[in-house]
Amino acid sequence: MNQEPEGSVASGQSSVVKTTDNERRTTDQFAFTLIELLVVLAIIGLLAALFLPAFGKAKEAGRATACLSNLRQIGIALQLYTQDNNNRLPVMRDKSFDPTTPTVTNALPGPDVVLSNYLGAVRVLWCPSDRKRIYEQTGSSYAWNSLLNGQDADHLKVLNVDFNPHQIPVFFDKEAFHSARGEKKGVDYLYADGHIKNLLAIEGTK
Repeated sequence: MNQEPEGSVASGQSSVVKTTDNERRTTDQFAFTLIELLVVLAIIGLLAALFLPAFGKAKEAGRATACLSNLRQIGIALQLYTQDNNNRLPVMRDKSFDPTTPTVTNALPGPDVVLSNYLGAVRVLWCPSDRKRIYEQTGSSYAWNSLLNGQDADHLKVLNVDFNPHQIPVFFDKEAFHSARGEKKGVDYLYADGHIKNLLAIEGTK
C-alpha cells in the first residue's frame, strides 16, 4: 500500500547516477585545475630566473651611482682642505679592517677624522655596496692613497716620479664593491683632478 510508483524508483535511481557523475566531473575539474596551477608556478619560476639577475644589476647600478656621488663629495672636501692648508694634501692613513693586523698606537688619523669638517657628514665615506661592513670597521669604505700625504696638490709625485693629476687616484673603493655591474666596473676611483673612473682593482694602484 505504501509502495512507491515504479516511476519514482526509476527517478531515484536516475538521481543517484547523476550525483555520481557530478562528483566525477568535479574531481576531474579539480585535477585539471591543479595541473594548470603547477604549470603557472613553473612559468613564474622560469621568469624569475630570467629577470632576477637583471633586477640585481639595476639595484647595483643605483648603489654605484650613489657611490660615485660620494666620491665627488670627497673630492670637493679635499679641495676645501687644500685651500685651507697652503695647497697641501692631508696627512692620513686608512685603518686596517683585517682583525689579524696588530693595532698601531701612533697611527695617523683616518679620512673620517681629518676630513670630517669638510665632508658635511662622515656618512659620505660609506659606499651603499659595502656589504662587508668595512665602513663600520674602519670609518670609510674608500681607501686613501697615502703615498700622497702632505704633497703639493699641484705637483704630485709617487715614489719621486712626477705624474699628471689625472693619472693619480686619491681615493678608491677598498673592495670590488660593484663587480655585479660587470668585470671591469668593480672599483670606483677618484683621481686628483676630480674625475671619476671605473676600473678593475688590478688596473689601478691598489
